[in-house]
Amino acid sequence: MADASKYEDNVKKHASGYNQKAAEKIVGHLGIALRNRDSSLVSCSDQGELDRVREKWLRGKLGLAQTTPELDAAIATICEKMKSEGGNKSRVTFYYLLAEHFGKLDALAS
Repeated sequence: MADASKYEDNVKKHASGYNQKAAEKIVGHLGIALRNRDSSLVSCSDQGELDRVREKWLRGKLGLAQTTPELDAAIATICEKMKSEGGNKSRVTFYYLLAEHFGKLDALAS
């Protein structure tokens, strides 16, 4: 199991709870991307980045079938929620909050 302890405090700062197994699955999914500072962060001002989050994470990994505007609205909600983080947000926390938003934490944890 991937070690999510490095991200736990940041996730707890923004999430309504903390599902360690789901966080570990996210860290495992991101794998090597977390080794590089740039790829370990999400930039809410980069539309290409947000499009990749929608297509690769929300549609690809979480299997969501909502319309593009619905998914983009959820991404915007998380960007606003993490506004205090500045320009770049932790990818682990960002993905965790999206999974929480769509009620997918338990599915990730299993």
